[in-house]
Amino acid sequence: MNKNLLAYLSLSIVCLVWGSTYFAIRIGVATFPPFLFSAIRQIMAGGIMLVALKIIGKLQLRRSDLLNQSITGILMVTLGNGVIGWCERYITSGLAALILSLIPVFVVVISYLFGFDRRRPHILILFGLILGCLGIILIFRDNLKDIANPEYFLGMLIAFGACLAWASGSVFSKFKILNHKSVFQNAALQLLTGGIALVLFSLFLDDYTELKVISGKSIWALAYLIVFGSIIAYSSFVYALKNLPIGVSSLYAYINPFIAIMLGYFFLNEPLTDITLLALTATLSGVYCINRGYLKMVIQ
Repeated sequence: MNKNLLAYLSLSIVCLVWGSTYFAIRIGVATFPPFLFSAIRQIMAGGIMLVALKIIGKLQLRRSDLLNQSITGILMVTLGNGVIGWCERYITSGLAALILSLIPVFVVVISYLFGFDRRRPHILILFGLILGCLGIILIFRDNLKDIANPEYFLGMLIAFGACLAWASGSVFSKFKILNHKSVFQNAALQLLTGGIALVLFSLFLDDYTELKVISGKSIWALAYLIVFGSIIAYSSFVYALKNLPIGVSSLYAYINPFIAIMLGYFFLNEPLTDITLLALTATLSGVYCINRGYLKMVIQ
């Protein structure tokens, strides 16, 4: 199969699957300690992938690989995805997805500030950044009544922090370590090291008495996230990130919030307000403009 076509197919998998993972995480952490839930998910997924590589003779580990991938794993898997599981105890899955849809905005800013991409940005990128900032303002505006709740407000702020961590990991992966290594091995090491770091979070922050009341739904959610959310979709994301421009590889941010918000609205009775829809429109329009701007810069 054509390499470029496979990259876009991988990105399509990410777009469809990751939108549903917010819904699955929300179900999972309802009766499962959140950091332990994420740790088991990522360690199982990464371990299965490494064993598979060993069986087929494709595992080639070096100390430098482990170091580089652990940095990305901690940024994206631990501080990004893992922390979102904790946040979804206090904010809706739709709001979490909406906040993380700002990842492409963070990617542009980080890439420019740290010198990874110092090209003069296209006017569409600048306009997209403005729309992204408007989306942030609307997100806070729509949640004013809940901000008085300290846990809800903290959940929102930490979700923005998780967004920043994921974007930082994406930039580091794209420009530092992904161009010459096995994509499957990279993904496995990131999941495994990120999961191990989540165990440390769990030891200090989780309440293990919750293990007495874990529901069957949480177990099924965990199984879904291991197979589809981590092994399949995360590997697909790493492949897309390697083979597509970083702006294009963030296209999943268009689709994920729609899927997450609709699933939360129909199955979890999460609220859907006019301002939420306006924030979603502003944010995704901003992401669209940023990606169009990137494409125009590539063509030029």
